Amino acid sequence: MEIRLPDLALKRIFSFLDLFGLLQVSQVNKHWNRIADSDYLWRSLSLQRWDCSNFTYQHLGTHTWKQFFLHQRRKELRLALAQPRNFIYKVTKNIAFETQLAYLSGNSLTMDEQEKSIICSVSPKQELCAWDVQEGTIIWSSPVQEFHLSNLVTLPQMHLAVTMDRKKTIKVWNCQDRDALAVLPMPEPCYCMEAYLTKDGPFLMVGDAAGDIYTFTLPGLRDVSKVTAFQYGIVLLHCSPDKKWVFACGTYSRTLPQVFLTESLLRPSEGSAPLSTFLPHKLCASACWAPKVKNRITLMSQSSTGKKTEFITFDLTTKKTGGQTVIQAHEVASFQVAAHLKCPIWMGASDGYMIVFTSGPYLLLFSITGFLLQRFEDHQAAINNFWVDPCYVLTTSENSVHVYVWEEGGRHPYLRSCCHLENTWHDHTTDSCISSVMCDNASIVLRLRKNSKGYMMKYRPPPNWW
Repeated sequence: MEIRLPDLALKRIFSFLDLFGLLQVSQVNKHWNRIADSDYLWRSLSLQRWDCSNFTYQHLGTHTWKQFFLHQRRKELRLALAQPRNFIYKVTKNIAFETQLAYLSGNSLTMDEQEKSIICSVSPKQELCAWDVQEGTIIWSSPVQEFHLSNLVTLPQMHLAVTMDRKKTIKVWNCQDRDALAVLPMPEPCYCMEAYLTKDGPFLMVGDAAGDIYTFTLPGLRDVSKVTAFQYGIVLLHCSPDKKWVFACGTYSRTLPQVFLTESLLRPSEGSAPLSTFLPHKLCASACWAPKVKNRITLMSQSSTGKKTEFITFDLTTKKTGGQTVIQAHEVASFQVAAHLKCPIWMGASDGYMIVFTSGPYLLLFSITGFLLQRFEDHQAAINNFWVDPCYVLTTSENSVHVYVWEEGGRHPYLRSCCHLENTWHDHTTDSCISSVMCDNASIVLRLRKNSKGYMMKYRPPPNWW
């Protein structure tokens, strides 16, 4: 401790520490405390845990990145430590069940405990609606749409919602004005859309029934590029967490899925195809990016009979050969699911080395090499909905919800079972079933379905319950 290292060297050393290590070194002396409190280190920790790469000091207000990080962790712990008796819930009727709920703006990344969580949905009259989750009230609705709204995505960072109707028309809404910000008719039905924010601005990516991938600017829907990826329709489009890659999968199971370099879609070169590579594995049923390992993606493939399931993990790199850049996909691990396990439907990834998926009533956590790490038996019936992000895993069965939390740093137990919420809404919606679930650190939102009617229900721990 007698040797005083330069600030830059200490900052580099501290950049390898996790939250607890950084807090510990800050107590050594005043010099170390000043370095450990730097915005650079706490912003890096925040980027590793949450998607806040586009945050500025306007988002943080007068707070530092350290205050932001610790504030978010407190909100996570509040939800993680809550027990069923700590939750309050409210049922809101008359939300259509045809289209998934989607966050328009959430309480996930805010320093203001009072800021509202806003979700979008489609009403039975085919109106796009924005709902205040905490109050359970509608705060905006679009005019009634002439055609059925078949798809909905949101860009919470810009408070934008994008819809697709059965007339093949895309509309962009800011959920404040009566009319859409932009309207664009498409030549083919679109099976999947994804809105994302990059350093170059906001974009919308669309996969259609002809196998084409369109990229548009937001909110204006200006055409950026069109790429023919497959000869059949595209059913999956997933951007990597760092927005560097785009995964695409077609409807024909024998076709190899592809990964595109996002930059080549956003800045297309005339006369040359965008950079892409096929992932050498057929029968892809689902895929997910590792939120904490750049360039890593895991595919779930299933045989046509559904009796054989395999997980394959790839790392992607770019390499220059002969003056040209090519994408290389390296298979780093794979394993087959045991034949006695029921065919998985839902899957997710944690830190790049673990895969979580459902099998009947069980939630299973495996390493990417096929080693069973944990098995949870918290549901009596088959799991029918699944939500996973870098903080939580939520599962639902017929009339119950279970909450799990990822342990930071991959420590055992890797996934911790928190609490089971069961049948608290049954008196309000008899014989209903859960059709989707999602979470934003402030609340758990369920979409309940009964006959032709939909309901929204939210769970939220009281702000000061602990």
